Amino acid sequence: MRPVVLCFSGLDPSGGAGLQADIEAVGAAGGHAAVACTAITIQNSQQVFGFEACPAPLVRDQATTVLNDLPVRAIKSGMLGTTDNIAMLTHLFAKRTINENIPFVLDPVLVANSGGSLGDEQTLVTAFRELLPYATLITPNTHELRALSGEKDLHTAAKKLCAQGAHAVLVKTSHDFDSGDIEQYLYVQGEMVHQSTLPRLEGEFHGSGCSLASFIAGRLAIGDELIVAVKAADRWITQTLMAADRPHPEDSSAQLIPNRFITFNKN
Repeated sequence: MRPVVLCFSGLDPSGGAGLQADIEAVGAAGGHAAVACTAITIQNSQQVFGFEACPAPLVRDQATTVLNDLPVRAIKSGMLGTTDNIAMLTHLFAKRTINENIPFVLDPVLVANSGGSLGDEQTLVTAFRELLPYATLITPNTHELRALSGEKDLHTAAKKLCAQGAHAVLVKTSHDFDSGDIEQYLYVQGEMVHQSTLPRLEGEFHGSGCSLASFIAGRLAIGDELIVAVKAADRWITQTLMAADRPHPEDSSAQLIPNRFITFNKN
């Protein structure tokens, strides 16, 4: 079958982010997404109103059932929501329930793209630091990168996360609105190995971070090297955002939903 990516994330009823973003992005990359639901959220395409996290044993049992059934080739985690769920995933890696050779893309979600709270930030940060050493790639936005590292400078922050055990960090400046184009930097074991410049498109997008991380996981699952997967994701996410759906055409400030079904031009 298609290479399987096991995705840990929350359910977004609007379909813009979370598990639906994972499923669509992994599919666009050529893989099959299996999912472990970590939370049920109350949100639309513009705002998070609340959520209820799934108990850690329930999330664990969802994941282990999939791991025992399907040939999982990559892991991706997004919103985990509670320290218990982060600790549970850390435990799966530490006990080698998840094969240590399986690539793991960690999107360390602290706050929803629409600004809604997904839990106490500092407790989540502390828990995420225990998960970092198992990550093949971390894809934080600039707020998450600074929170996890305690550093303001993005390059220093990326190097620090590598020093704390992460294999690679993808630095994304899309949340720094005072900049022009979006700069992305890939650090592997503390060294910058790739830099790209993406156009900053008009508007804000709901689920772009989920989509990017999941597409990379999908490409790793099909056998791409990390730098190849990141380069492909740069091209794909730009195309999906350029073709994004606008839920509220009358409101130019409203968030758009990436069109992850766009035919991917690989060139």
